[in-house]
Amino acid sequence: MMDDARIHEQIEALVAEERRLWEDEARGGNVEADRKKLAEVKVSLDKCWDLLRQRRALEEQRLDPDAAQERDESVVENYLQ
Repeated sequence: MMDDARIHEQIEALVAEERRLWEDEARGGNVEADRKKLAEVKVSLDKCWDLLRQRRALEEQRLDPDAAQERDESVVENYLQ
């Protein structure tokens, strides 16, 4: 189980990867591969943010934040905004 600090580290790493991919695409890199990887990074970021929000909600309710679980892509990608 990841704690908040590890989730933040993962988010930072994914954001750095996202920036690198955008820059590579802007320079004319492998556009198709970059877009595929960007989509994967986006899902991973959404899953990390969801996990962090779950942990915070549990903490607010004075429950165990370690009870939060990473949810499937089909869940985190279909939230209504």
